[in-house]
Amino acid sequence: MEKNALTLTVVANMTANFGQGLGNISSVQKTFKRGKAYSIRTRESLKNAIMDQGLLYKDLQVVVDGATQKHVSEEVNNSNCRALEGGYMNTGKVTYKRNSSFYFTDAISCYEFINEPRFQNNLYQASKFAEQENLNLQDEAKKCGLMPYQYEYDKGLKIYSFTIDLERVGVDENFKMEAENAEKVERVISTINAIEGLSLVVKGSLDNAEPIFVVGGLSNRKTHVFENVVKIENGKLVLTQDLIDRVESGFSAAILETDLIKNVKEVKEALNTESMFKFFETIREDVKSYYGV
Repeated sequence: MEKNALTLTVVANMTANFGQGLGNISSVQKTFKRGKAYSIRTRESLKNAIMDQGLLYKDLQVVVDGATQKHVSEEVNNSNCRALEGGYMNTGKVTYKRNSSFYFTDAISCYEFINEPRFQNNLYQASKFAEQENLNLQDEAKKCGLMPYQYEYDKGLKIYSFTIDLERVGVDENFKMEAENAEKVERVISTINAIEGLSLVVKGSLDNAEPIFVVGGLSNRKTHVFENVVKIENGKLVLTQDLIDRVESGFSAAILETDLIKNVKEVKEALNTESMFKFFETIREDVKSYYGV
């Protein structure tokens, strides 16, 4: 069978994203499994971060017509607008809908959530305002806009999966139009590059979310092949026979030299891992070969 999909499962040291706040309190997104809470970075957050960092949103056009939505027309569609690769639904005079050609799972923490609240305030700005207006910050804190706030902080190993249908990249079924293969390669590689060097801005701080461990490659299955076999327990990557067999069936793996995973040496030996640089370079070359570019 032809390998017409690209699938990756990634372990990264990243923060969770925030859900709804209550007053000056922000809480992270969570999911519940086996009666326990685990922090997550949602698939929507991951998708938007990678689309943005991969510059796929650079040509995004937005319209407000009863709802805020991506602009779609015969002149602007997925064949010539990279921002529409992630899917769209436009409800103008005619409703156009196209599913994304790639999918993410939520990035779910490897460990049960433990709340680590952080307390901050805007003291510096309030002090400058008090100085400008000749106010007493201690007695007139409200006038100076002094505002304490609290948020949950969570950063740790999280696992997510990514799969892209290479046959659908650059294809817009609604308008019977298709991008050139060179453009398809650019879109896929831009996404891969964003995953390889992913960084997130969280509460004004830069968060390095690059892969610590990654496994995958071109596949004849348009699904998250490694979603159910990559696990972290007690700081170690679990080396099950299912994981080993799947890697040996035509996939590759890479791991960073890091103390975030305790059994790096065993992982290297069991999965015959490559360097992170070589892994992603091979993926890029495989994508070029698939499209004949």
